[in-house]
Amino acid sequence: MKKIIYVLTLFLALTTFNATAQDIIKSKDLSTVRVDYMSDDDLAKISVQLKSNNTTIDQVESMALSKGMSQAEFDKLRTKLKEYEKKISKDSDKNKEKEDKLKNGEKDSEFGRKQEKIKNDKVKDSLNALIFGSELFDNPTLNFEPDLKLATPLNYVLGPGDELQISIYGVQEYNASLPVSVEGKIAIEYVGQIAVSGMTIEAATQKIKGAIARVYSTVRSGQSQVSVSLSGIRTIKVTIVGGKQPGNYSISSLATVYNALHLAGGPGKNGSYRNIELLRNNRVYKNIDIYAFLVKGDQSDNVALKDNDVIRIPAYSQRVTVEGEVKRPGIFEMKKGEKFSDLLNFASGFNEFAYTASVNVLQKTGKEFKVHDINESEYNSYQPQSGDVFKVTKILNRFENRIKIEGAVFRPDYYSFTEGMRIYDLITRAEGLKEDAYTKRARIIRLKTDLTTEIVNVDLEAALSGDINADILLKREDIVTVYSILDFREEYKITIDGEVKNPGEYEYFENLTLNDLVVQVGGLTGSASKRVEIARMIKSDAIDDTDPKRIELVELEITADNNEQIKNFVLKPFDVINVRRMAVYEKPEMVKISGAVTYPGKYVLANKKEKVYNVVMRAGGLTSIANLDGMKIKRPIKEEQIEQLESVNLNFDKKDISGKDISGNESNLKQNDTLKSRLSKRLRDELKYTTIPVNWEKIVKDKNHYSNVTLFPGDEIEVAVYNEGVKVTGNVLLTSEIPYRSGKGFKYYINSVGGVDSKGWKRKAYIIYPNGKAAVTSSFLFFKSYPKVEPDSQIVVPERPERKKMSAGEWAGLGTAFASLALLIVTAFK
Repeated sequence: MKKIIYVLTLFLALTTFNATAQDIIKSKDLSTVRVDYMSDDDLAKISVQLKSNNTTIDQVESMALSKGMSQAEFDKLRTKLKEYEKKISKDSDKNKEKEDKLKNGEKDSEFGRKQEKIKNDKVKDSLNALIFGSELFDNPTLNFEPDLKLATPLNYVLGPGDELQISIYGVQEYNASLPVSVEGKIAIEYVGQIAVSGMTIEAATQKIKGAIARVYSTVRSGQSQVSVSLSGIRTIKVTIVGGKQPGNYSISSLATVYNALHLAGGPGKNGSYRNIELLRNNRVYKNIDIYAFLVKGDQSDNVALKDNDVIRIPAYSQRVTVEGEVKRPGIFEMKKGEKFSDLLNFASGFNEFAYTASVNVLQKTGKEFKVHDINESEYNSYQPQSGDVFKVTKILNRFENRIKIEGAVFRPDYYSFTEGMRIYDLITRAEGLKEDAYTKRARIIRLKTDLTTEIVNVDLEAALSGDINADILLKREDIVTVYSILDFREEYKITIDGEVKNPGEYEYFENLTLNDLVVQVGGLTGSASKRVEIARMIKSDAIDDTDPKRIELVELEITADNNEQIKNFVLKPFDVINVRRMAVYEKPEMVKISGAVTYPGKYVLANKKEKVYNVVMRAGGLTSIANLDGMKIKRPIKEEQIEQLESVNLNFDKKDISGKDISGNESNLKQNDTLKSRLSKRLRDELKYTTIPVNWEKIVKDKNHYSNVTLFPGDEIEVAVYNEGVKVTGNVLLTSEIPYRSGKGFKYYINSVGGVDSKGWKRKAYIIYPNGKAAVTSSFLFFKSYPKVEPDSQIVVPERPERKKMSAGEWAGLGTAFASLALLIVTAFK
């Protein structure tokens, strides 16, 4: 009776608390709240209520006490709530850490199960690359690691190092992660130690539930439930012998044979892939054939490992090689009793170009090699021997039943040949002859038995009319050609040039007239005259030496306004038509004037010999700030001028001291080619125009002065603004502009900028005047004559060329020459 009252009281208290926990702030009576019975879900609800009302547990203390909650219970609630929030914060940090681990490639189950990271770097095996199955173990993306997210196998055997997650939920709650000690036991609070080592997870679960039920009455009564899961997986030791990286390995207790083999790099150089032994308790527990997995995907041999297992990889018994036209050529290991058909299955069968009627095999005897051919009927009986090399060749590049028809038929193509096929049958399959077919003759190119070819002519018209003698029998690989009458016609062309919109060569048609051709080429241009000249070839069977004419010329008149001629002229093949240009037809062309003139801009050339003076006067003359000595003309460099330069042969005749011509040597050619290319590039990309100096004062006095040049379209007249400065540039200490002083010479301006620098070549200095004219320094004996300096001039000091210094050997040779010369003179005067 007391137990019933206790249960009812507890039930009412929990029911009251659940209602209170759902809304602790709005509840009117908190006197029945018992914090000791609160679960994490209840604490979570209270935390959510406080956050939704934007308050803390300390701020609601007075309100809870006023509603009947005792101070002791509230203190318990505050402590327990803060512990819960710390736990939630810690779990959040763990989740974040788990996400970071996953990003960094670390393994951790989303269910809390963990396993020590096991890693072994893979090295690509180039030595054994041809062995079938070797790629399975040197691929770093394939490792056969156990999936920690899968449910724990019921037959999993527990051992020291495993970790169990024990949870009690319901009326009573308990949650703990307990490791299996080295003695094979787990320690549960209030329950004691329970031995689980060597037991399956299923048996251990039942044992743990029974032990807990003896302590927790609610578990015994069914009001609480117990959950046991594997949260931490232990590491076991296995030994691998015969692998590429043999040794002892620490791996997951959930790992399988393939996972361990992958860690060891698979079988070694001479290791077997078909007879791998798994030793357990010093006995062969399992023989593993990797080919079952590679060929069929069968993982029945991929058994789970246990602590202290040994994987032994013995040497192979027999290997064979498959080369040529198979889908997967390589080196294969064969078991005793396996046939060639099994080997072909390992190689994934023949490819599309394989010759399958027989396979050539190179065999090894005790003394030498021998060759054997395996026919298709022997594939299921021949047993490959160790060292066999099977060569699968390609099918022949020929057809057993092919025939071809081409030319003037509607469907020229290859067709299948059947015995007894004739010309009529093949043309019928090609949908018959075209309208332009030449029926007097057809041709058959036939392959003879000795692989030479011959031509067989066919009377096509007779063959199609039913003449059995003309309708000859065809053979395999025959090529039938039906000619077209268009093939025998010459391709006629006609040429039109001159003042038409699209001059060029056009195809000739019968009855083509000059009107038709003019319309076809887009009509005449606006500059076309009425004169048309037609050149026509002369045809004759006899040679007339008295007639000097090579062609016949025909002259016509047309009406340029409507593209029509007075008399419609019929053209003939190879006629050449020229539509002449009008005698006077020139579009207005312009020059430009800029600088110190009254009206700068572009001006049309009014007459054929428009002079500089006329254009300057049309522009309003010079302004008051114009420099009379600073007028020049910039004339664009035309492309044909650059082409003329490029066509000039710069290989001048050169002879050595013996009189031998050396002008054409290779180095000279290279130097001249480089010189021409550099000149062309500079003219095209940098200069772009030439400069013509103009002496305006002379032109004003004499209109016939040579400076009053005739202007060309595109010319630009530049009139400089008067500038009293003199620029000094080049290899001087200070590039500057010095005020012009009358009477001061060349040296004055160079000295005004500090003189020349260490590389300056003073005696080669020159001056550029405002009108583009230049003058250089001249010398006679020891006297130098410097050019006159004028306002707005530019003095340029070039760089001194580098001189090659004489070596010690050259000085020694020069001294020897002088000594020999002195000795010769002394001897001559004795």
